[in-house]
Amino acid sequence: MFNAVAFPIRVFLLWLLIAIVEAIHGTLRSLFLVPMIGTKGAHLFGVVFGSLLILVIALLGSDWLAAVTRRQQLFAGLCWVLLMLAFELGLGRLLGLGWDRLVADYDLSRGGLMLIGMLVLGLAPWLAARLQAPRSPS
Repeated sequence: MFNAVAFPIRVFLLWLLIAIVEAIHGTLRSLFLVPMIGTKGAHLFGVVFGSLLILVIALLGSDWLAAVTRRQQLFAGLCWVLLMLAFELGLGRLLGLGWDRLVADYDLSRGGLMLIGMLVLGLAPWLAARLQAPRSPS
């Protein structure tokens, strides 16, 4: 059942779990995968594997999130995207990265694949609900 008071807290806590898992994933990728296959290959792997991690967390947290309508699911996904953008851009600036470098990660024409990851992040609550929906016998 939908709880309007608990819902924003649950949205935030699931996003926080995603952010922590993605930070660990990114660190491990940089330490171990980049030296083995290079930056470009590791980045591609990171987007694919990171998207899978996001979907797994969304699946595991779907019942707890209790977003029952498509509108609630897409709202949760939009919140996750906005929170992640604020986190990534804020952290990037804090680490001294320039805007050009930060924006390049989202520019497909420059090899940036973060838009794909953000699309998966934004759709993850809805996709998780679809994957868990009871199937009617055919």
